[in-house]
Amino acid sequence: MMRRYVLMIVGAALVVLMAMLPLLNLSLPGILPTPTYMPGTLALLSLCMVFAALALSYNLLLGSGGMLSFGHALYFGAGAYGLGIALEHFGVPLWPGIFLALIGGMVIALVTGAVSMRVSGIPFAMVTLAFAQAGSVLVRRNSQVTGGEEGLSLATEQVPDFLIGVINTRNLYWFTLAVLVVVYLVTLWVDTSRLGHLARATRENEQRVRVLGLSPYRVRLIVFVIAAALASLAGLAYMLLQSGTVPRAVSADLTITVLVMVVLGGVGFRWGAIVGGVLYTLLDQRLTVLAGSEAIAGLPDWLRVPLSEPLFLLGVLFIVVVMFLPGGIAGTIDGAVRRRRGERVRTSLRGLDDAERAAETTEAPLEVRS
Repeated sequence: MMRRYVLMIVGAALVVLMAMLPLLNLSLPGILPTPTYMPGTLALLSLCMVFAALALSYNLLLGSGGMLSFGHALYFGAGAYGLGIALEHFGVPLWPGIFLALIGGMVIALVTGAVSMRVSGIPFAMVTLAFAQAGSVLVRRNSQVTGGEEGLSLATEQVPDFLIGVINTRNLYWFTLAVLVVVYLVTLWVDTSRLGHLARATRENEQRVRVLGLSPYRVRLIVFVIAAALASLAGLAYMLLQSGTVPRAVSADLTITVLVMVVLGGVGFRWGAIVGGVLYTLLDQRLTVLAGSEAIAGLPDWLRVPLSEPLFLLGVLFIVVVMFLPGGIAGTIDGAVRRRRGERVRTSLRGLDDAERAAETTEAPLEVRS
């Protein structure tokens, strides 16, 4: 119980610190491009939080439900494109547009999830991949609605002024922080609720859950729809932050990227998903800048060629993590803490045993010899 309160206090303090960053003048050379109050850094941190929220939603799907999906980006794109279409073609204000985008993402998830859940394992992954590919084709071919290959721009006339433009990057930062907090609280609620326990039981032994008279299909479908709704929420935050979206937002490539984020952070760990999403996005953005720098251009070819490819470096990092940190960052740290705690308990038990033996020796009657 005490540990839970400590974690709550640490989490609340971290959120407060993140909320104050736009008001502080902090510099992290090599990691952040400018001080924390500048629009460039705030936009980068906002993008990190968007993908951290998306990784959290995928962790709920994979870590809690045990569902390996290759189509999760479909719901991220549904949120982004749904908001853009609602503002552009329906002419609704921002908040009703957000509501419509979330409802649309949930409906798509309900339909595609109901079909995908008919199978499990690799067939489930292939069916979700097929839905993602179909969504990508629909987005690219319907240029009158989605903008086609060029993407869809945000209809700024339907958006409040305080969420538009570089001058309001600070407000967008706080908006994405609020989205990340909401996504985290929902995933926390699911994981600690009866639904989360049933989802983990279904992941471990579906047959046993069925024998108990419960429906694994219904449990998995509810978790699937909730994860999709959270991905849609991250998608509409992406739409506002980037002032538009592109077809990659619904592609299987993005799903694989999110899968890498979750594996990098540690499958099954909420804070690991956040760390993985933030770390991957930071590396992706900063390595792109590094690849085009003069320092890399002046290196010999055998160094310049690989270092000028950010994806190559990210791939090497992923291989290193999988080989040497099989539980991801969070899993490795958690394992080390558990081993240290176990060693401490064993040491305490050994101390108690020694004390009991010493007491028995002291209380034993002395043998008197004549």
